[in-house]
Amino acid sequence: MPVRIVTDSSSDLEVADAEALGVEVVPLSIRFGTDEYTDRVDLSVEDFYSKMAVTDALPETAAPSPGAFEQAFRRQAEAGADEIVCVTISAGLSATMQAAENAAKAVAPDLPVRVIDSKSITAALGTMVRVAAEAAAEGQDADAIVATIDDLAGRSQVLGTLDTLDNLKKGGRVGGARAIIGSLLAIKPLIHIEDGVVGEAGKARTRRRALEWVRDEIWKRPKVEHLVLIHSMAPDVDDLLELLAPRYDRETIPVATIGPVVGTHGGPRMLGATWVDPA
Repeated sequence: MPVRIVTDSSSDLEVADAEALGVEVVPLSIRFGTDEYTDRVDLSVEDFYSKMAVTDALPETAAPSPGAFEQAFRRQAEAGADEIVCVTISAGLSATMQAAENAAKAVAPDLPVRVIDSKSITAALGTMVRVAAEAAAEGQDADAIVATIDDLAGRSQVLGTLDTLDNLKKGGRVGGARAIIGSLLAIKPLIHIEDGVVGEAGKARTRRRALEWVRDEIWKRPKVEHLVLIHSMAPDVDDLLELLAPRYDRETIPVATIGPVVGTHGGPRMLGATWVDPA
């Protein structure tokens, strides 16, 4: 009974990787004023950051429609799927999971679809999708795959540092005066995912201290699994790889680019990591 995996574009999976895994990615939409784009279809990650750099307004993201998920589910059924597991961005951050659930109801009972809240974003979600796809390729059933995702979701970590307060200012999350003071003092907000939402984990006075904080959080664990560095066109990814090198071979650590869904709110030059804590 073949199981196929579906996710959304906040997973930040490269197109080639998704195709190799046999995963269908349902894209979110990005709006710059009245111009609307489809994530990674007619707006590349590079173009997104280029556009964001020259606009005063914060871009907006929109969840896929239930119809987009329904079409994806039916395509997978036509390709031979007997059951689908759909893993989405945290329900606390987007209406994407709700759209997928509505689509799942539309295709039932002809096609069983299990919609799972990753409680996460970016490469942490991507890791869950990758593991799920590999399990499906090995012939595991939907129950086993869902149990694996639930376990990973409970142990996954996402954290990093913002390089600028500009996007938080544009989005009304910090006032203009606070943003100016923060920039003058070179304050770098530290963020993490907790209970499926983005929370502030502290502040660092320099970029170097922020990267050291990321390293220290990873080093608090004897060993982590599925470590991935994440960034939004940050020029100093190598600095974080070097900080981690005493314990983790830099050549074995994947590096993922944060796409428009997360980049809209965090802005350019975010840098951090995702991983899975030991069981």
